[in-house]
Parts: sequence; C-alpha cells; structure tokens
Amino acid sequence: MIDQAGQTLGAFYACVSIVCFAAYALDKRAARTGRRRTPERTLLLLGLIGGWPGAFLAQRTLRHKSSKTSFLIWFWLTVALNAGLLVLLVRGTDWL
Repeated sequence: MIDQAGQTLGAFYACVSIVCFAAYALDKRAARTGRRRTPERTLLLLGLIGGWPGAFLAQRTLRHKSSKTSFLIWFWLTVALNAGLLVLLVRGTDWL
C-alpha cells in the first residue's frame, strides 16, 4: 500500500507532467504558426522537476522534440538526474 508521502509525490509528478505536456503542445503550436517559442531550457527544467513523463508522452504523441539529438541528450540526462534525486529522496543516503 502506498503511504501519504507516496501519494503526494505521485500527485506532484502527475501535475507537473500535465503542465509539461501542455508546454510541449504550446511550443509545437507556436512552431507551426511562427509565434514565439518556449525556450528549450524551460522544457528541460519542467522535465527535471518531475514532468519528464509528460514530456516523454508529448514527444511520442505530438512528435515534438523527438528527433533533435542535442535536445534528447539533455532530456535523458535530466531524466537520469531526476531519477537519482528521487532515489535519494525516497531511500536517503544510508545505502550509499
């Protein structure tokens, strides 16, 4: 059974993922219509703080930022960093 902290963390990831997916969608629309784009740094930061599942879903469903190699390298680095920080948060540093 998931405790209260786990539920809160899950809800946080879900909310940030929705925001991140929306940011990718708005950036895709801006790219198509020639309007001002969302900086890649912003998209990466949203993923880093927990929105990477939404970013990953947006990359697959919207086909946005899914073929730019330099962005994808940074994206996967932020995913790894987020996962590492999550492990530290959940397990602490006693196991290091």
